[in-house]
Amino acid sequence: MARRTGVWLWRWRRNPLRRRSDVVEGWIVAVACLLALAGAVFAGMLTAGAMEHSFDRARTESHAVSAVIAKDAAKRSAQSASGAVVWASVNWTDTHGTAHNGRVEVPAAAAPGSHVTVWTDAHGNLTAKPSSPGDAAIQSALGGVWSAAATIAVVFGLARIARARLDHRRMQQWAEEWATVGTRWGRKTG
Repeated sequence: MARRTGVWLWRWRRNPLRRRSDVVEGWIVAVACLLALAGAVFAGMLTAGAMEHSFDRARTESHAVSAVIAKDAAKRSAQSASGAVVWASVNWTDTHGTAHNGRVEVPAAAAPGSHVTVWTDAHGNLTAKPSSPGDAAIQSALGGVWSAAATIAVVFGLARIARARLDHRRMQQWAEEWATVGTRWGRKTG
């Protein structure tokens, strides 16, 4: 196992070779770590909460309605990979008594005239079946994790860019100092 030979917090220790850019880089790393941690927690919780609220709203605004498969509905051959569902025309009546029709996936064995459950919004338009509370919680948690990971990646990416700019500046300063030292020796090495 390799032994770590670096000195802990070397950027803040007094040293005649320490440059101002070393201290700045140390602060960039420290601030980036704090921002990544705090930002990840905040972004993850905010995203998970917003997603959970969205799923709750979808559950409260969606209504299960009984629909009848249209008698003249010709089942199309666009079946899923398992062949368990097909698209068919259905008719339903919303809570205001208005008749609607639309196309939904129905079991392949369902005959015209049979009843199926469809999900509608407050206006009687078809919507997707809302997620169950368990599925919503899992999706919200995963959304929060992805948001936290993205926040960490952005913060550390920006910190890496700042550190690369500092490295570039240090290399330019070193080149200028080397040019000065090289001329005092009377010759240049390259």
